[in-house]
Amino acid sequence: MKAIVYSTPTCPYCHIAKDYLKGKGIEVEEIDVSKDHAKAQEMIKKSGQMGVPVLDIDGKIIIGFDKPAIDKAIAK
Repeated sequence: MKAIVYSTPTCPYCHIAKDYLKGKGIEVEEIDVSKDHAKAQEMIKKSGQMGVPVLDIDGKIIIGFDKPAIDKAIAK
């Protein structure tokens, strides 16, 4: 299982989300939307949100550090 985390370097919840996923043994692909405009647009298209973090766990989009939603998505 792999998670894509759309984030920025200055976002504390982005770091928490990435650390949480890694702690659960999930491979994390980090995308810095502050540097990659195309990926920022991709994130907005997927989530309808401009804020970070946005997580894509096997196609399940999670907005923010929503621990119960993350646990549910990785429980498969």
